[in-house]
Amino acid sequence: MSQTENTVLELRDISKRFGVTKALDGATLKVRPATVHGLVGENGAGKSTLIKILAGLYQPDSGSILLNGQPVTHLQPATVEALGIHFIHQDRLLPATLTVGEALFLGKEKTWFGLLNRRKMAREAERYLAEYFDIALSGHALIGELSTAEQQIVQITRALLSSPRLIVFDEPTAALIKREVDQLQKIILRLKQQGIAVIYISHYLQEIETLCDEVTILRNGKNVGTVKPVDVSSAEIARLMINRDVTEMYPKAKVPLGEVVLSVNQLGLSGHYQNVSFTVRQGEILGLTGLVGSGVKAVVESLFGLKQPDSGTIHLAGEPVRISSPTDAVKAGIGLVPEDRRRHGIATSLTVSENIALASLRQFSRLGFLSGKKEAAAAEQLIAALHIKTSSKDAYLSELSGGNQQKVAIAKWLQRDARVYVFDEPAVGVDVGAKVEIYRLIGELVSKGAAVILLTSDLLELTKLSDAIGVFYRGEIVRNVAAANTNVDEILAVATGALANPPAPIAHHTQQAALENVSVQLN
Repeated sequence: MSQTENTVLELRDISKRFGVTKALDGATLKVRPATVHGLVGENGAGKSTLIKILAGLYQPDSGSILLNGQPVTHLQPATVEALGIHFIHQDRLLPATLTVGEALFLGKEKTWFGLLNRRKMAREAERYLAEYFDIALSGHALIGELSTAEQQIVQITRALLSSPRLIVFDEPTAALIKREVDQLQKIILRLKQQGIAVIYISHYLQEIETLCDEVTILRNGKNVGTVKPVDVSSAEIARLMINRDVTEMYPKAKVPLGEVVLSVNQLGLSGHYQNVSFTVRQGEILGLTGLVGSGVKAVVESLFGLKQPDSGTIHLAGEPVRISSPTDAVKAGIGLVPEDRRRHGIATSLTVSENIALASLRQFSRLGFLSGKKEAAAAEQLIAALHIKTSSKDAYLSELSGGNQQKVAIAKWLQRDARVYVFDEPAVGVDVGAKVEIYRLIGELVSKGAAVILLTSDLLELTKLSDAIGVFYRGEIVRNVAAANTNVDEILAVATGALANPPAPIAHHTQQAALENVSVQLN
């Protein structure tokens, strides 16, 4: 049997241009039956374009596509599933207003005398979910009421009803908690045992190493290798992705701590958090973490005026401040790089230059008129400093990869020169190379005397970058400790309530120490 005949899918020499940008340059991908095949690369490496070609959303400029050794042309979204290819996306789930039964049989509805038989669809949905995944979900439950993991299970079950040859998982764990990640990985391994091929796309190399039989690595639209994780380390995969050594994955700036910049005292907001106190000094990174609903996110939103506390005080440089709106926060010298950059951090319909200027319009204005020359000069300087990959300062932000969009979101506040920078999950959804650059940028900020609050659910990121760590549990900081005096296991135990009586808080202004190589996702 030839190598081509022993493949479910083969993409040969695929090229695709968008204007002057070459997104794919002779890329190839070969997926064998009953295997999990990883697809990795930096943001902008061509992964999304390759998958969109497979989904029929784009047509390649050149190259060929083979399914089970047979060439196929002009793939269309409406026909891809009929060929046995299904997609599980991180952010394009089933309609929230459908029931589980309706979602499972979407497009293949059960009817009775020409009317929708919702009761039958609900009953069969429950049976299939129990049979395939041993999970008890009501067929009448709304999709919007389910957890992200449960929604993905419904999607996977829907695919299984069509006897798929190949299922593509596109960043499936980005919105999952640790327990759900483990559950999804078991499901994927079960699919493999059933003879189904899987393409697995993820920025989390630990997942790639654990799940995948083979991994194809893209860089600048080209293949730079297909490897087996049993033969190479995740560090080597990362090196191939970005073409440089990544042994220093978490660069930590060693900065002497200065005066207290931000002081939060007994802050409370009914139903969200209570008795929250902490300080952040010049040159310090304070890491905050906690489970979903622990209150940590609400505290960060209060610091930026998005939620109003009903008790406690906030001081900046020793002076009391009242932050009633984001405008107040910006005037006080607080900058926020939000987790959902597309909704809250950037404007994809504006250019790179316009986005960078958004938080600092007064700097570029005179007598109410905006100076395009000043704005352009500032944008060019920050594009170079942050290594933002863009065709020009005038490119629309929607044209940039996720990692480069995140850099623009940071550049917006660098231009403002804030006193306190709040980073909410700064590295979520970006590749390993972009993560390192973002971490270096955070280090540069504290080196210049800024104070940084880092809200993250990646515990390795938390422990490697922070000077001090505050762990939230049920609305309170229950552990406030120097990063050098704790570890990933202890933080996880405190955040989940497994450590019922955490040790007393320790003075926390010491530098970060190296920790064991463990990565845990809380949120």
